[in-house]
Amino acid sequence: MKISYQNFISLLLFIFVFGSFTACAQEQDPEDREWVPEDTEFYEPVPPVIEAQGGFIDPPSDATVLFDGSDFSAWKSMGGGDVEWRLNDDGSMTVEPGTGDIVTRDDFGSIQLYVEWRTPEEIVGEGQGRGNSGVFLQRRYEVQVLDSYENETYVNGMAGSIYKQYAPLVNPASPPGEWQTYNIFYEAPEFDENEELVKPGYITVIWNGVVVHHRVEIQGRTLYIGPPDYPAHGDDGIRLQDHGDLVSFRNIWVRELDNTPVWGYYDD
Repeated sequence: MKISYQNFISLLLFIFVFGSFTACAQEQDPEDREWVPEDTEFYEPVPPVIEAQGGFIDPPSDATVLFDGSDFSAWKSMGGGDVEWRLNDDGSMTVEPGTGDIVTRDDFGSIQLYVEWRTPEEIVGEGQGRGNSGVFLQRRYEVQVLDSYENETYVNGMAGSIYKQYAPLVNPASPPGEWQTYNIFYEAPEFDENEELVKPGYITVIWNGVVVHHRVEIQGRTLYIGPPDYPAHGDDGIRLQDHGDLVSFRNIWVRELDNTPVWGYYDD
């Protein structure tokens, strides 16, 4: 039986991170355990570095444009007020550190999400303190944004990772100051009337034109401390993170996959 590299990574993740939960449970209930961030960080295997020339994609005719450089009309602060991030003359926006995350005014389910992003050209800090931000699906599930060009950190926290869950298959990071792309295909989780999980979420991520996740199962909402969990929820916004670094974004658009008449046609 052949095992794909993606499944190999997932297996190692289970062994090194979530596989330890069972051993811990023999001595202490995980719900009673006092978790620390390092419990859910791993450093091997390290995704191989590759060079990639991913092109930029204009929004197709059926896309909803979330940001074209003109204004923040599709966005609000997480607290509900106006966005305080910087609107730049080149058609991009930049995090204004300390003003908080922003989220779309509209809510979404299963989507294709395209985002262009850039970390600062001037290198400041290292590891998680270097060009850190994030793209959250339904406010809960994070695809990490980070300067991962010659910058070591835990691999399930580097750029392209499903934060604290999966490392990317490879590292096609561009140098600091260069625009990069995420093309994300997200299948939202489903819950029943008792708020029990019926179907987990799945995500595919194309980073700079390279597949770095191929329909991996989302283990639950992104948590910095402790294992992921799956509280029930419905459609929700797309969130961009203020992690205190001057990360920029441009050309953000979304396509709602739930609206197509053939979505799920081949499901059993």
